Amino acid sequence: MQELPELDIYRAMIAERFAGAQITGMTIHSDQLFQDGQASEQDIVGQTIWFVERRAQHLIFHLDNGKRLLIHLSEGANVYSSSVSPEETEDPSQASIVIRFGERQLAFYGLRAGDAALMSVKSLEAYMKEFGPDPLDKRLTLNRFIERFAKKRSALKTALIDDRIISGIGTVYSDEIAFEARLRPEVKVSSLNQEEWERLYAAVGTVLRDSITHGGAASKPLFEGDILTGGYAERLRVYNRDGHACERCGGTVRKLTVGGRKAYACDTCQEAGAAPSSRDNAEPN
Repeated sequence: MQELPELDIYRAMIAERFAGAQITGMTIHSDQLFQDGQASEQDIVGQTIWFVERRAQHLIFHLDNGKRLLIHLSEGANVYSSSVSPEETEDPSQASIVIRFGERQLAFYGLRAGDAALMSVKSLEAYMKEFGPDPLDKRLTLNRFIERFAKKRSALKTALIDDRIISGIGTVYSDEIAFEARLRPEVKVSSLNQEEWERLYAAVGTVLRDSITHGGAASKPLFEGDILTGGYAERLRVYNRDGHACERCGGTVRKLTVGGRKAYACDTCQEAGAAPSSRDNAEPN
């Protein structure tokens, strides 16, 4: 899974290692990876990465020629950084794209057709208009947050994972956010009252920031010796915890289906209109 926290951690770690580095080689293992076949290795090799940005489910490498190398990391995709050495545990020949920086390399696995693109700034901005705002953007105030969902009649989980409304939230964090806000994932967003919207808005920031702080929930590290990535997995409170006791109220976490997708919620303390108790603010065990 790749949602906002995991991608933000990737962004920070990759920027720390490769910002300012020159791309010395590149291997593309499929002609279908780049949108419209618009780029080749020759278009990218020799360029220097100025910095790395995350937008929606994309990592964007700002190159010194003014172009933007965009890579979309959907569910199932991952990145691994290593030296150019046959002793490395990850086999780069199985990667979708391998970018080399002298004796180091960055390999992207599990990419699909069209998941990469080389764009101008103008083209990138036009492309990103398809996606909603970043949920951690300070400009996304409570009122703007509510307005994004105003015309939706879908269930809460379905709305949260719709990247046309807000970007970067998927099946894992939508459940965790609903739990934090004490709302059922299947509740209709059109039925929420002001107090519930306030709880939901606060929950988005709380859950996503906490996950970033603790390494996200991804199962694969970015590099050998990476002890940060995946640290949030043990802090998940409802996702994939069917049958476990709710740490907040002692009820039972149940698996359900919302909009054709699996979801997890406590059958006792998650319901629209429930007032938060003092236990809500307790640290997870």
